[in-house]
Amino acid sequence: MVMKFAVEAAKRWLQREATVAPAGFSRWLVPPAAIAVHMCIGQIYGFSVFNKPLAAELGATVSQINWAYQMALMMLGLSAAVFGKWVERVGPRQTMLTSWLCFCGGLLLAALGVQMRSLPLVLFGYGIVGGIGLGLGYIAPVSTLVKWFPDRPGMATGMAIMGFGGGALIGSPLAQELMRFFAGGGSGGTGAVPTLVSMAGIYSIFMIGGGIIVRVPGEGWKPEGWAGMGQAGPMITAASVTADAAIGTPQFWLLWVVLCMNVSAGIGVLGRASDMCQEMFGTSASMAAGFTGLLSLFNMAGRFFWSSLSDVLGRKLIYCVYFLLGTLLYALLPWTQETQNRGLFVLFTAVIISMYGGGFATIPAYLKDLFGMRQVGAIHGRLITSWSMAAVIGPLLINGLYDRRVAAGIPKAEAYNGTFGLMCALLVAGLIANLLVRPVAERHLFKPS
Repeated sequence: MVMKFAVEAAKRWLQREATVAPAGFSRWLVPPAAIAVHMCIGQIYGFSVFNKPLAAELGATVSQINWAYQMALMMLGLSAAVFGKWVERVGPRQTMLTSWLCFCGGLLLAALGVQMRSLPLVLFGYGIVGGIGLGLGYIAPVSTLVKWFPDRPGMATGMAIMGFGGGALIGSPLAQELMRFFAGGGSGGTGAVPTLVSMAGIYSIFMIGGGIIVRVPGEGWKPEGWAGMGQAGPMITAASVTADAAIGTPQFWLLWVVLCMNVSAGIGVLGRASDMCQEMFGTSASMAAGFTGLLSLFNMAGRFFWSSLSDVLGRKLIYCVYFLLGTLLYALLPWTQETQNRGLFVLFTAVIISMYGGGFATIPAYLKDLFGMRQVGAIHGRLITSWSMAAVIGPLLINGLYDRRVAAGIPKAEAYNGTFGLMCALLVAGLIANLLVRPVAERHLFKPS
């Protein structure tokens, strides 16, 4: 009887209705909950520090290990698309706690896979199970904050997604230090197994905490002093488009290409950031981990800075900045390697990654402008299937071309340079798609019966 009562109470507590904010609730309590979840699942960006330790433990190549990273990001997009409507229906608390079960469970399965010397189990745990956790934990905080901050959607999505970009800022040095501690403590090997288990435990505290704190606004709530959608303009609709109708518009697919190209051009670099730093400039593993953490910092800051700036300049213009400036900086990276100018390499790469992060943070506000707020979370979930595609394109271009150039006898220090031209081409394709975006036709707008 007690067990039945507890189960029923838990079900009620997890329902969306139980998360509706009471009168007087401050919307500024929601960003910390969103950031807590996003900074945990953002560990994916620091995965590169596990590349060589797991390769040594499993007797695999770095490219094989990197498939865990790619699969997790592919599953992020796919799970967000599949469960987008479910997330809107059940609310953020149930979604965040489901994300916790999958993401931290995936870390534990990956640890078990390393212990058993099973690469397939590592890929399944981190890439599939953990990837589903990524997708659920990614879209729930974003859609919730857009509802709390309709007056500043760019800033709101920047706050949420800033945490995701900052995941490696904590996760990368944390993993490095834990592996050093456990390996030095006589646990054997690289210390990767107890590190993965420890990180699952640490992240559990913050992800559960975020799920407990989060709330949704009540029906009809709007910020004090906000006049509603009176500021709607040519690229901002005052109406809404349903998720099912949105995918039938050219705007949805143009933004799909915009995000895919922006992500593809950055994700491959992030996945090999630690190795790239060591091989191009001969740095130590500790310095490479620091470089990965620095990129995470710019990734995080760019998500807030660029998306907040988009509230002033507009989403279309800010994406033009991403693509044009990004193309220029990628074109200059081979020169920094040739001249061994580490400072400019770090600066250029950091700015590129800041705009990569900014692209993620700006896209939900771009969707809200074009399609309205009614089902923006579900639309966002479907759009980031482009992330899944980018998770294949970017790393394959980086890893594939790098491996071929090394096999052809090109020194590792120079093997990455040929990939940067491909990144420029991707950004130019994204620029063209962005320039073609127009307001959504009236026939697609939601009309209540």
